[in-house]
Amino acid sequence: MSYSIFALTFSMVLTAIFLPWLIIFMHSHHEGQPIREEGPKSHQKKAGTPTMGGTVFILAAVISSLIVLLWRQRLTNSAIILIIALLGHGLIGFLDDGLKIIWKKNLGLRAWQKLLLQIFIAVVLVLIASFDKFNFKLIIPFFGVATGTIIFVLFTIFWLVGFSNAVNLSDGLDGLATGLSIVSYGIYSYLAFQAGNFTILTVCLSVIGGLLVFLVFNHKPAKIFMGDAGSLALGGGLAAVAILLNRPWSLLLVGLVYVCETASVMMQVASFKLTHKRIFKMTPIHHHFELSGWSEWKVDIVFWIVQLLAGILYLLIWG
Repeated sequence: MSYSIFALTFSMVLTAIFLPWLIIFMHSHHEGQPIREEGPKSHQKKAGTPTMGGTVFILAAVISSLIVLLWRQRLTNSAIILIIALLGHGLIGFLDDGLKIIWKKNLGLRAWQKLLLQIFIAVVLVLIASFDKFNFKLIIPFFGVATGTIIFVLFTIFWLVGFSNAVNLSDGLDGLATGLSIVSYGIYSYLAFQAGNFTILTVCLSVIGGLLVFLVFNHKPAKIFMGDAGSLALGGGLAAVAILLNRPWSLLLVGLVYVCETASVMMQVASFKLTHKRIFKMTPIHHHFELSGWSEWKVDIVFWIVQLLAGILYLLIWG
């Protein structure tokens, strides 16, 4: 446990050193986040805020994890899977953020390009897991336990793509996705500690360490955004952690807010196409509450609490 705490601390130190440098660099080069025109009007004043902060805390988490895992000779296939999940999705986000900055528009990679890259990373992770003879069991309520390579491949792709995008959708308010991720990775840290899984515990705590420092700069008013480089990596990492712990369905509660954010978008699109009416004032759903008069801080705190209570509920029932 003490080595994992070292990973958390070292990740905090690295983020604290390099994040201010990135903010200064982005400001000096007049590079910042373009804001989508169809979003809340109050967000237009955020245009030009430095972005891609996720590159710092993700790299800090990976470096810290590698140092501790190599030190303890625990660089297993599971560790490699988690690191590739974080770095691979982070790289997709980095490309997406970079194109937005270059084109000065809130449009980076096209949806199909991002999807193909996400599927590629999922396939790579499945191949690595197969080398390790990972025993995947998917419990399907009312149907029993499903096993087999095809199910593992399809489910892993769906879970990684789904939750990397779900966290990305949640990253729409200052500090929102950061706080939600601290809660989610915190729950999985506890589950990994319970299971005696030093590798997953170390990686989760390393991510938390970077996020804790990042939140200081990302809460309202944000001095820097995590960008897709951070949100996609966090979502992909969470999906990989849940699968490696053989608790894939846990994300439905541990990541409840992500699920609600995604569901709100799907419901809005379906409703508008079928009835030409909107269910919410704007989606993802955090914008609905914002347009209903809630401050960003109120949305953040309420959503963080909901995520925490959902995670605790999971621990009480299945932990």
